[in-house]
Amino acid sequence: MTNKQVAIDPGKQSSTNSPADALSIDTVEGVELYAKHQKIYPRKVSGLFAKLRVSAVLVLLSLYYFLPWFHWGQRQIVLFDLPERQFHIFGMTFWPQDFFYLTAVLIIAALSLFFFTAIAGRLWCGYACPQTVWTEVFLWVERKIEGDRGRQMKLDKGGMSVDKLKKKALKHTLWILFSFWTGVTFVGYFTPIRELTFSLLSFSLGPWELFWIAFFCLATYANAGWMREQVCIYMCPYARFQGAMFDKDTLVISYDTARGDPKGSRQKSEDPKEKGLGDCINCQLCVQVCPTGIDIRDGLQYECIGCAACIDVCNGVMDKMDYNRDLIRYTTEHQLEGHVTNFLRPKLFIYMLVLIAIITAMGLSMANRSAVELDVIRDRNGLYRETSNGLIENTYTLKVMNKDTQVHSFDVTASGLPNMKLLTSSQALPAEPGEVLDLVVSLQIKPVDLERASNKIELTVTSQQDSDIAISEEARFLGP
Repeated sequence: MTNKQVAIDPGKQSSTNSPADALSIDTVEGVELYAKHQKIYPRKVSGLFAKLRVSAVLVLLSLYYFLPWFHWGQRQIVLFDLPERQFHIFGMTFWPQDFFYLTAVLIIAALSLFFFTAIAGRLWCGYACPQTVWTEVFLWVERKIEGDRGRQMKLDKGGMSVDKLKKKALKHTLWILFSFWTGVTFVGYFTPIRELTFSLLSFSLGPWELFWIAFFCLATYANAGWMREQVCIYMCPYARFQGAMFDKDTLVISYDTARGDPKGSRQKSEDPKEKGLGDCINCQLCVQVCPTGIDIRDGLQYECIGCAACIDVCNGVMDKMDYNRDLIRYTTEHQLEGHVTNFLRPKLFIYMLVLIAIITAMGLSMANRSAVELDVIRDRNGLYRETSNGLIENTYTLKVMNKDTQVHSFDVTASGLPNMKLLTSSQALPAEPGEVLDLVVSLQIKPVDLERASNKIELTVTSQQDSDIAISEEARFLGP
């Protein structure tokens, strides 16, 4: 039996079952479902989309690395304080009870991804995905130290030398330092970054801080330095299901087969029509600039991350040949088939309306968000009690949570029924930030003042320090 192995591309399957194409199981000892990694050397490209991608990288990295160093008032502008269970974001403080806001943000993010994917394909992957952003930085460092694509390939193929060792050592040192600071910055969103930096310089980091810094340092170094396109092809789930959001009116990066084929090299002075050729000169530059190593001329593939590098380099070639641009371009399947593209599609309206509704509801909720939370629980031991002096009494447990960042003392009042008397152990309740107080209160009223057996009342909790911080909750007063 031969020791023949077959690498199967999960994105391509044979459409024929003829004996000539079939592989006998007797000739196969092992089957590899994961293609052996071959390093890709993306050629540097310039153009409109390259500038957009670099701009996105600079903006996103600036936000990530510099945002935790700014303060809003006395606190870090974005700080997820897990020990104190406080999440400070642009002057607002959120608590675990505000978890539904996180749910809303995740829903908005998912719907936005669906919306923009339906419009123009993998915009997220090509311009904003962390894997793309950090890989661009690592590629920039690699080009600065080892040179362009040709020099990198020559360096890797050559034997070990002092020059090669120096370049490799410098490259990986810079990669590791950049990855290390990425980990420090990430932890700086959970531990105040100025305190974290001081602890780092004084070698007094806590075990968990040290662990997460090391974890994200290793993850960044491995993903952006070594795995690169492997993350997009094999690990990212979005690559597998994003095609379900495409339709014939989705803008995707495509090669114009009708215009470009037959492919073939030629001189600039030669007329391609006389040689029976299309506009594609088969220069292979679109393959050389692709970060995942695909040939866009083979059609849309799940490995394509939508970076549009092939558009930029092809337009440059077309300019040199004095041909029309956009042999490779953002287009739709309908347009390539000669039909009119319908950009105003029902599903886009649905995505947009749902997004607007959720964002509006979330904005209104945050605008009207109270710094105190109140939950009223009736005493379950009895519906009501008749006191010795003939009054009807109902008992309630008030759970009062101070969601502000300052200490507050609260007063409790009741309304809804005439001549109602409120009894409580304390009318001034000191509450620390994030503290939940349990207060048992009793309401008493004369039977003649009850209009019915079940009466609607309202309990109000008000801060003594700030009368604007108040909240009311409805309850029922039961009687005979």
